[in-house]
Amino acid sequence: MLQWIGTSFFVVGILAYFYPVDLSTNQTLGISVMVIGVLANSCSAILGRGINRENKISALTVTIVSMGTGSLIMLIGGIFLQGLPAISLTTFLYLLWLAIINTAIAFTLWNLTLQKLTAMESSIINGTMLIQIALLAWIFLGESISIKEGTGMLIAAAGALLVQIKRKKL
Repeated sequence: MLQWIGTSFFVVGILAYFYPVDLSTNQTLGISVMVIGVLANSCSAILGRGINRENKISALTVTIVSMGTGSLIMLIGGIFLQGLPAISLTTFLYLLWLAIINTAIAFTLWNLTLQKLTAMESSIINGTMLIQIALLAWIFLGESISIKEGTGMLIAAAGALLVQIKRKKL
């Protein structure tokens, strides 16, 4: 029950952050793509939890197989559709950083959380990226956070915390 309350707080906080949503222009395609993405991410979390829950395969192996397969498909598709790009040393270093830090390590940590936490707990933690991105944009880009947005972020963070609290079994 505490997790459902926490999830509700999280959703309310995110809605408060983005309210009011302006859907006056034709944004059907974008919203449709977003809904499909959210459903795919949910299925991925449930499938990943199913694979990782057993602890039969290491998180690193799960990451290598899943990310390796997806990366190979994207690389072949990209080369087929757009050809082989010219990559400078600087671009190569950025790609290396993104591949190792932002992808390999991040997804290995994700798979580790799916070994220890429920799909809901892991997904709520993953959802806190919205809060982290807003805070990093404030720190590094000087973007402002309004009272409404800050309140939404605090409500969402409280919800994420509630989801993580474990009740002791009597």
